[in-house]
Amino acid sequence: MVTDHIDEVDGAILHALQEDARNMSSSDIAERTGTSDSTVRKRIQRLESAGIVKGYSADVDYDESGYPLRMLLYCTASIPERGELVPEILRIDGVVSVQELVTGEQNLLVTAVGESDDDITPVAQALLELGLTVADEVLVRSHETTPFGEFDPEP
Repeated sequence: MVTDHIDEVDGAILHALQEDARNMSSSDIAERTGTSDSTVRKRIQRLESAGIVKGYSADVDYDESGYPLRMLLYCTASIPERGELVPEILRIDGVVSVQELVTGEQNLLVTAVGESDDDITPVAQALLELGLTVADEVLVRSHETTPFGEFDPEP
């Protein structure tokens, strides 16, 4: 569902940035959206200021970079502490993301990468030291992403 502050042009900009923010110029996006370069730049600036575009990051292939092990650790934290623990969890060496889950007993999903089990075990230990319960561990074979389809100007 498109919100009141995200119109079709904003959606097309977001879709283009999700496709390839590094190589997508404002001219390229302007051509796609039928707007001007300056309009695209202003809208991107507004989307960033509003916190809708939170940043730009590299999509790292950990396997190719020498870290073939990607592990999902489903954890349980007390509900009042759950959000407060996220910055501490992100400081653990090997952790690359944390997601807060709002249903079920397992309410944090921690993604860690490493070369072997010897790299993941200290992550699990650090989580336990923070007072979390590690309820489940899942080894990930692959992880692919795609731009959100609701932002695609040409569905």
